[in-house]
Amino acid sequence: MTGDANSSEELGLLVPILFGHSAFQQLNAGCRLGLFELLHADGPLPAGKVADGLGLTRRAADVLLLGTTALGLTTVEDGSYRNGPPITAAFQKGLWPVLRDIVEFQDRISYLPAADYAESLRTGENVGIRHFPGTTRDLYTRLSGVPGLEELFYRCMHSWSRLSNPVLVERTDFSGTRRVLDVGGGDAVNAIALARAHPSLRVTVLDRAGALEVADRNIREAGLRGRIDTCAADIFTDPYPGGHDCVLFAHQFVIWSPEQNLALLRKAYEVVEPEGRVLVFNAFSDDDGAGPLYAALDNVYFTTLPFRHSTIYRWQECETWLREAGFTDVLRITGPGWTPHGVVSGRRPAR
Repeated sequence: MTGDANSSEELGLLVPILFGHSAFQQLNAGCRLGLFELLHADGPLPAGKVADGLGLTRRAADVLLLGTTALGLTTVEDGSYRNGPPITAAFQKGLWPVLRDIVEFQDRISYLPAADYAESLRTGENVGIRHFPGTTRDLYTRLSGVPGLEELFYRCMHSWSRLSNPVLVERTDFSGTRRVLDVGGGDAVNAIALARAHPSLRVTVLDRAGALEVADRNIREAGLRGRIDTCAADIFTDPYPGGHDCVLFAHQFVIWSPEQNLALLRKAYEVVEPEGRVLVFNAFSDDDGAGPLYAALDNVYFTTLPFRHSTIYRWQECETWLREAGFTDVLRITGPGWTPHGVVSGRRPAR
């Protein structure tokens, strides 16, 4: 062996990975203690003023600010601290509540189960659900057994949708579409966004009755009861209502197995009008299996928690399912954002 074992730049690249859990906790602590709101409202501030504003000792404030500044979450100049570029951008774009929800989701739902990642890979089971009480094999029913967690889950799913849905709402062509069937549409966040962006659209949200209680309230508060309907049904076993020239699956295909996704697409093919379209709106991984980093890391959650087959699939896998279900003119629509969300569309041929 030659050279100083502690001098390798290549090994230094492991630091953010070796201490990845600590990096997240710096962000989490900044959110929970109100650091970023304080700096947004009153910054730049010296460390002593930060300590006073957060009710911390000076030592605690120094430790927190060292962590957030080294990570670029805050910056320091002449001894005073302000929010760093990513936090500043979240406030400027009105996305700070969204980002804060996502951090809370990672903290309270994803974090501990992530330690079961290797065992989940080894067994092919979503082992992480052991952290939530119950005997069912999926995360969603278990969350209902923990006060407040189900509400947190759906609030955070709403935030994820707000963050990612511009690729669906703004980059997908709805100019020739009349009625959209939003399968598994949950609290109607995407249906509302579509209806607001495209005044000629009518949307039907299909989901289980419990989810539609929230959807109905959101639709009413948005003033869109005349343009968005709801339909209580099981997305796998119940028939879909007709009269739609577009069927949308938003954030669904990361949950289910390839066989289940193909079954959903076949149901969509049977019900959508001839020359109508199916849209799959999801996060996707790259076809070459090399990234993106977001998808690679988010797959820890999908492997350990929702269902045993949950994962972020490659674009080409989804495109293959559409063709197997009978759709043609399969098209990939990518987004410009920092999350790997996009749309795969296909058309049912005319009879």
